[in-house]
Amino acid sequence: MGNVLSDAWETYTENLRLVLIFSIPFIIAFAIPLFAPLPTYVAAGGTFLRSASVFIAPNLVSFAVVIIAMVFSLLFLSFAFVAISLIVKSRKTHVNIGRRVIQEIEKYIGRVFAVLLVYALVLIALNILGYMLGLSAVLTALFGFFGFAVIFYVPSAIVVDNKRLGRALRDSVSLVLHAPQYYLLWVFLLAIAISIADALFIAVAGTVYSGYITLIVTSVFILPYFVILQAESYMKRFALLTH
Repeated sequence: MGNVLSDAWETYTENLRLVLIFSIPFIIAFAIPLFAPLPTYVAAGGTFLRSASVFIAPNLVSFAVVIIAMVFSLLFLSFAFVAISLIVKSRKTHVNIGRRVIQEIEKYIGRVFAVLLVYALVLIALNILGYMLGLSAVLTALFGFFGFAVIFYVPSAIVVDNKRLGRALRDSVSLVLHAPQYYLLWVFLLAIAISIADALFIAVAGTVYSGYITLIVTSVFILPYFVILQAESYMKRFALLTH
């Protein structure tokens, strides 16, 4: 696993300028819910919806705003995932990143967006069901963890190997089942990185501004590395299947 971490860091540092450019959609994706008329809050490097506020006084307008904001956020997230994954693909295959982006990014974004949209819709549905049963936090957390494990390698399979959704999903499940330690390590390190950044900025800037600073730093510097780590792990898929 150490080689994957070092390879990801090498790719990250060698392509830092492109990484920073392609991280801008992460900022936009997390900012959209903040500017939409939604009961949101910022914490631990992310933007969250106060779902109870939506359920207490439900109406078509509030649900429509949630869906529209979610769709645009997922579009920008998909762009960031694809663009940053293409950096890894370009480095491994020695294909010019500019031409590769122009030729293939739209197709890849559509596929990744479809996966993220289904994941988000199921997450919202379980959140609503959990709210009615008094188990919202438990159901959302469980599906968030295990559901993301199912689609963990899907963006990488789509971008790196140009796989269709069905094949990408099957390969993602197979890789996670054969070597779950890579997914667990990814989740663990991401949580640690965001927690350290959050604690640091709380100490420096206080609780009022720290959430927004952490959100920006996470979007620009932390998440891009972990997208690269995700793609680098997938690039070693044959080694993973031997575990």
